Amino acid sequence: MALPAEAARLDGDWQEVFSALQWIQFTMAMLSVIGSSSIIAYAVFQNAVRSPEIRPLFYLSLSDLFLGMCWLAGALLYSTPTSKQDLVCYNLQATGQIFYVASFLYTVNYTWHLYMDLKMKYNQHLFRIPPQVVDYASCIGRVATISSSLIPFLLMVPVFCLGNSSNCYQNFSQKHGCLLMHTEIAMPTNEPQTLSGSVCRAMHFYGIGVFLISFLISFIAILVILSQARGLYKRFVNSTGFLGDQQWAMIKMVEQRVVFYPVAFFCCWTPAVLLGIMKLTVSTNSKIYMALLILQALTAASQGLLNCVVYGWTQHIFLSLKRNACRDVDTQTPLLRSQKKSYSSTLPVSPPDTEGCTSTLL
Repeated sequence: MALPAEAARLDGDWQEVFSALQWIQFTMAMLSVIGSSSIIAYAVFQNAVRSPEIRPLFYLSLSDLFLGMCWLAGALLYSTPTSKQDLVCYNLQATGQIFYVASFLYTVNYTWHLYMDLKMKYNQHLFRIPPQVVDYASCIGRVATISSSLIPFLLMVPVFCLGNSSNCYQNFSQKHGCLLMHTEIAMPTNEPQTLSGSVCRAMHFYGIGVFLISFLISFIAILVILSQARGLYKRFVNSTGFLGDQQWAMIKMVEQRVVFYPVAFFCCWTPAVLLGIMKLTVSTNSKIYMALLILQALTAASQGLLNCVVYGWTQHIFLSLKRNACRDVDTQTPLLRSQKKSYSSTLPVSPPDTEGCTSTLL
């Protein structure tokens, strides 16, 4: 048991940590909102929301935007208490966890769409798959998109219903204000043995379990999908019988993305996952715990910014390659031009205004 002087010193240290976290979280959440909003605005103004290539990225950015707004609201409420601070913070964190899980699922949905788009082009090129099969795959994609929003909401219904009815929000913001830096569901400390306390304890482990399991499943799914896409793309290009410099560059980019996408996703959420594990196993008053809180504020709160850089920037690379390919068309000899046509058939079909030049999102 800590002495009064030591306890006061620890409380002072925590106040300094949470004050620093407030500004870190506010800054990164603001950048996240700006990054995700830029992709949404681009898709809307370019009238590309309905595009099969852009739609998954649009919904991922929309989820990141709402998540960033939750982080931002938590940082603002930390310094501006309200009359019902505990109730507001409890439901705000539960809402944020909906968007945590939704962002996981939409990331998987985005990579799955990349793989299915490539697989459909491959099957159409080799086996002449009829359009009905393409429409069926598109229908599955819409169902997956809707499920990515519906599943997180349904998973968090018990937290909203049972948590609020059992007053699990009591003393919720006493220590950390309204900062969304915790995956746990607070439990009333004054009634640990009552039915209400048992329900809140169950919500505590349930909230952590939903977060950790959804992250693990999503990470494994991303690894599997991108690995399959890498192998399929190599078979796709080899099926043409001609490998030019442009194709080898595309293969190299696909291989880089197979590594880069999972690493970016893993780095973004690893501190939050480690914090969730620590809450289940060890004390949350250590220096390591403080360091992970700071890392989580820098990474998890910046998901929208990270996705904007990772996915938006890579899209720009492929658009640059496509423009370079277009500039080379007029310099081809008849033999090379015929080989270029064979190569173009291995890439996703571009919109009508690209004048026959093609690119892929992978």
